[in-house]
Formats: sequence, C-alpha cells, structure tokens
Amino acid sequence: MVRTESLLEIVKLFEQAGAAAAIELDVLDPDRGAGRYAGEVVDIDGVSYVHRPFRVWVDLAERLGFRLSTPRPIEAPLVRLRFERLATEASVAVDDPAEKYGASSEFARTTKLEEPGFVIDFAEALDRVELPERPRILDLGVNTGDELALMLALRPSLREATFVGVDRSTSALAKARERFPFATFVEADLDQPLELGEPFDLVVTIATLQSPSIDDRALLRRVFQRHLTPTGAVILGVPNCRIVDGEQRYGARMKNFRQPELGLLIKDVAFYRKYLQQHARQVFVTGKNYLFVTGVPA
Repeated sequence: MVRTESLLEIVKLFEQAGAAAAIELDVLDPDRGAGRYAGEVVDIDGVSYVHRPFRVWVDLAERLGFRLSTPRPIEAPLVRLRFERLATEASVAVDDPAEKYGASSEFARTTKLEEPGFVIDFAEALDRVELPERPRILDLGVNTGDELALMLALRPSLREATFVGVDRSTSALAKARERFPFATFVEADLDQPLELGEPFDLVVTIATLQSPSIDDRALLRRVFQRHLTPTGAVILGVPNCRIVDGEQRYGARMKNFRQPELGLLIKDVAFYRKYLQQHARQVFVTGKNYLFVTGVPA
C-alpha cells in the first residue's frame, strides 16, 4: 500500500521489480483529493495519504514503459492500480523499404485521428492559416490521408479545395484513393524533385521530414522554391512520440538512453523556425507529442 511514500520511492519500487510483467499498487483514490496539488497530504479517518492526481500515475506508467489498467476500487478510500509492462520495442524488417509504412505494416494499425495530442494541436495549427476560396493544398508524406480527413472535418468548406498528396507507398496510396476519390495522389520519393503543377496555398508534412531517406533541408528548400505560393503557409509536424504495444510513448527511441534525448528534435525545429522567418513567415511552434511548426505570411 502506498500512503506517504515519495514519488522517488515509488520509482525505486518499479526498479526493484526488475523484469516483472506487472506491478500492483494500492493507492489513495485520486478523486478523494480533487483540486489538490500532487504531493499534498490528505487526512481521511485519521490516516494520512499523499494525494496524486490520476495524471501522475498515467505519466509514471508511460515514462517507465508500462500500460496502466483502469483503477479498481477496493476498500475505501483506496483503489488498486495495475501496471503491465509493455512489449519490447523491435524494428520490423520489410522486403520493400517503400512499404515500411504501407497498408499491411504495423504502422497501418495506428491512426493519428484518435490521438488527442495530434487532433487538438493540428486543429490549433490549422486555425492560424488563412486560405483563399478553393485553395490548393499539398500533403507530403500523405500515407492513407489522416491529415486530409482531419482538415475536412475541421473545415468542411475545404471540399472545394484541390488536394494533392505524395507518398512512396503504393498500398497506402491505394487506401487514400478509396477514402478521398476527389483528391490527386502521386507515388514518388520525396528526396527527388517533383512535378506537381501550380504552387500551393498550404503545404503540410507530418512526421515525414525526419525520415532517414529524406534530406529535410533540401526538401524544405524545394517546397519554397517550387511548391508554395508567395503568400502560402506551411505546417510541419515533427514527431516526438512512438507507439509501443498499442500505447503512445513520449519521445523518440534512442540507443543507449533510458529516456528520450531531444537534442536532434530541438536542432531541427530551430532550423525550420529560422528558415521560415527568413522567408517572411510568422512562425508558431506548438504541441507536445507532435511539435507543429506553422509558418504563415508575416
């Protein structure tokens, strides 16, 4: 039972558990301290407990590589928390590198449309973009089109827009064409110059610039030189999360690091921000699990 132990002591309990598949803790029901701050003491029937909002337990599970099950009430005022260790992360080899994120990949089981950290933050980024009537919108690394679905849900008027999506996965694009028959999808490698016709009013690229096969600096330069109108906007989505055993975890996986190392992410975001400012864009950097670098005409 956890009563007044510090968070550091609780972390040590997890460390002492070693490779145990699951850990259970009986803790004060977080609802019994609603409105209090984490660490404040709550006295109930002469017994002292340290209050921790449910958010603390969720964060603890995520950072230590566990799945937190729904709390189960036991003898009041306690609930039982069960932490189940996530499966080990592993790279899945594919015969065709272009299909690493294809319709039959592990990636295809996920959808950004069910992640609050994507839906809410992308919606805020899109709110900053003013578009003309019947705009031209380009999505680089479109995959099956989740960003298009979200844009249409947020702005139904965009059904009058011209959408063009580019990706290297044949199977992902086939699914995108089923979902959005009115859009144009181009199968191509983004590390090569593209012929896409008239410039666009908005260019979106989510979790694509950090792909190992792409020179993100060169691609960003081509966007401004060839694919963006003089008053066009960009939304660059930089991933700061990964999916492990069905759970979203904060930060990218790094070799020899127990926790995420953010140096490369910060370097990339700083470059994008400076580049956009140099091209007369007002820049906003927002988000958490996805960092959105939004550039709009200054």
